[in-house]
This record gives sequence, C-alpha cells and structure tokens, in this order.
Amino acid sequence: MPDSTPAADRAPAMHRPLRWLLLALVVVVLDLGTKLLVTQTLAYGRPVEVLPVFNLMLLHNTGAAFSFLADHDGWQRWLFAAIATGAVTGLVIWLKRLRRGEVMMAASLALIMGGAVGNLYDRVVLGYVVDFLSFHWDNWYFPAFNLADMAICLGAAGMIIDALFGAKNTPKVSSEAPHE
Repeated sequence: MPDSTPAADRAPAMHRPLRWLLLALVVVVLDLGTKLLVTQTLAYGRPVEVLPVFNLMLLHNTGAAFSFLADHDGWQRWLFAAIATGAVTGLVIWLKRLRRGEVMMAASLALIMGGAVGNLYDRVVLGYVVDFLSFHWDNWYFPAFNLADMAICLGAAGMIIDALFGAKNTPKVSSEAPHE
C-alpha cells in the first residue's frame, strides 16, 4: 500500500539505514556460534538441567516454529528456506525505506533478519534447525528454541511496540507555517 503522506510531511530518510545490518550480523554470529558450541558439547536429546524449569538440550527441528510440518519427508526444508529468503529480502527493502527517527523499527527489522538468516543457514546447510533452549514446568515442555528464534521474537515485539507507541515519536517535517 503506497504511503499517502505528502512528501513534505515526511521525515527525511534515515542516514545510512543499512548500518543496521551490523546488528543482524551480530545476531547471526552469536546464533551460529552457540549452535556450534552446543552441537560439540551436548549429546542429542539428553537434557542438561540449568534451572529447575530450564534445560539445555540439543534437538534438530526439520519443521518451522513449534516443529510445524516436521514430520513430512523433506520438501518443507526448501519451502521454509524460500520463505526466509523472501522475508529477508523484503525486510532489507523495508529497512532502506525507513525515515530518520525510526530507530526501534530499524533495530526490530535487524533482529528479525539476523534470526531468519541464522535459521536459514541451518536449514540449507544441515537440513534442520539446531534448537537447544528448553523450558518446562513439571512434565509440560515448551518447544525448544535457539538464539535466532529469540531475536525474531524480540524483533516482532519491537515492531508491535513501535506500531503502538512509535508513530508519535517519529519526527515529521512540515512545509506549513505554524497556526497561531
């Protein structure tokens, strides 16, 4: 949907919006680094208790969030890879179009991109996503996840916060004289 705001009423473009890709890169490096560490140190499927409600447990997820479609015979790997590639491409375009002052949105997009690329790497190279953070209460286990998933969730939360509260903080440029 095109922006109906007149150009004169919009804030100037963000200065060097692609510098936010550095945050995405930090997410990718931390995500892949932790996945490598747990892959080398944990036995598959054997929990290591950290807290009474939290374990480290190496798992492989061939599906999407919450193991959606994990029990299928492999086609989902490429579907999810294509979706992630398209999403990252769209987010980079969105990032380039941000206006000055849209810092929360820029950080949120970068977190989502970094998480998507971290999981995309796993999916394409390994054929599954490495998960290892496992929370539980008694015998109820929340689906395991990783740092990429955390970055995506934090980015999504940031986008919601920005949508609810950010518009009034985004500077606007007006060509009209103030009314007295």
